[in-house]
Amino acid sequence: MKPAPFRYRRPGSLEEALEALAAEPGAKVLAGGQSLVPLLNMRLAAPPALVDINGLPDLDHVTVSDDGVRVGALARHADVLAHEGAREAQPLLARALSHVAHATIRNRGTTVGSIVHADAAAEMPTVLAVLDGSVTVASVRGTRTIPAAELFAGPLESTLAADEVATEAFFPARRPGEGSGFAEIARRHGDYALVGVAGVVRREGDRLAEARLGYLSVDDVPTVVDVTGLEPDAAADRALEVLEPEADIHATAAYRAQLVRVLTRRVLAAATDDAGQP
Repeated sequence: MKPAPFRYRRPGSLEEALEALAAEPGAKVLAGGQSLVPLLNMRLAAPPALVDINGLPDLDHVTVSDDGVRVGALARHADVLAHEGAREAQPLLARALSHVAHATIRNRGTTVGSIVHADAAAEMPTVLAVLDGSVTVASVRGTRTIPAAELFAGPLESTLAADEVATEAFFPARRPGEGSGFAEIARRHGDYALVGVAGVVRREGDRLAEARLGYLSVDDVPTVVDVTGLEPDAAADRALEVLEPEADIHATAAYRAQLVRVLTRRVLAAATDDAGQP
């Protein structure tokens, strides 16, 4: 299918982009387009206009500081995955990005775009949520920062206003004693996961002071479960108290629940190993 007709805007600055969004109610921002364009082609989305931000300067950065990793709106998944500094500062980024779709899509799709698309089956929204990161957005009214806990409102729905552009995502750096793990099960590597889990633990001495697991493809939004102090089987039980796995054409609800159990144990063990010995 072909998309419904729309007006096309290609601003040369962020200010022009924000003005275009403010002047075109219902317009969509086009960055990588790996999620938006299929929706347009299937006519599941029919915005009156697209504001293409690919010509904007200074939005393709991946910068690393002692605090963490900042990813600009035009940084492609492949750029973030290949960034050695980002990999060292927050290893969970690379662990999850290697599961994002296929190479062609990673070369074009943007990490920030994937996050604000708010697909609960995608890896990067869950990674941002489990790391307690944030997204910076801009509009003609100014800029604001949205914590991950306040970003995801529902299926494919974020809390960005219609005239706001996500300009940057922030992933906190790995802390002393912290370890992480990521695993997912998909019918084929690169496909959407039947279930995926991203985990972060933090060791203090000989005990785990913190253990958080983020789940994808088992709820309407990326869901984080605190399993601090729980053994692996109890952590899986706790996750299934919070999550409500559903059946679809790819898997039964019971199969997804079993994957939650298996991956919870697997990721918790991997993250604990990554945190090192006391």
